[in-house]
Amino acid sequence: MNDGEVFHEKQRLELCAIHALNNVLQERVFTKETADDICKRLAPQCVVNPHRSVLGTGNYDVNVIMAALQSRDLAAVWWDKRRTVQSLCVPKVQGFILNVPSRVSLGIVSLPLRRRHWLAVRQVNGQYYNLDSKLKSPSCIGGEAELRTFLSEQLSQDVAEMLLVVRREVEEDGSWLNPDSPNK
Repeated sequence: MNDGEVFHEKQRLELCAIHALNNVLQERVFTKETADDICKRLAPQCVVNPHRSVLGTGNYDVNVIMAALQSRDLAAVWWDKRRTVQSLCVPKVQGFILNVPSRVSLGIVSLPLRRRHWLAVRQVNGQYYNLDSKLKSPSCIGGEAELRTFLSEQLSQDVAEMLLVVRREVEEDGSWLNPDSPNK
């Protein structure tokens, strides 16, 4: 990756969790094989692993994402949607991984089904980008104000969830939340 370029993996199979991890880290760190290894460590006795698709196509759950981030000395903080995104201390957050509803399609035909999809948002060169692996290329969100608007819109969907990707010490001291936030 050259300076100024935004790393962006595109969707393959049901590997959106891996793509979201790599996109938020801005490098290819995790593969299907490393995610499968994490699944085996999380449920070593299970014949059918509960942390991924039984078909072996991916569809990894939040436990895999959290364990993957921990292996990089990072943490995932689950965002409480009862808080306003204004209470977020954005400079302390390395990136965001969202779980949002997504349409299912077969080729060009969109089906009346919705599934869950992981996507990443991260700052690169002073701008925040939507690094959704289903996009053809990264989508520039803008600065911090536009980021807060984007996150608020995403979280307004009933089933949308957000993980904050932070350094471990930021998780431990809670500095990802503004100190003047009433819900701290």
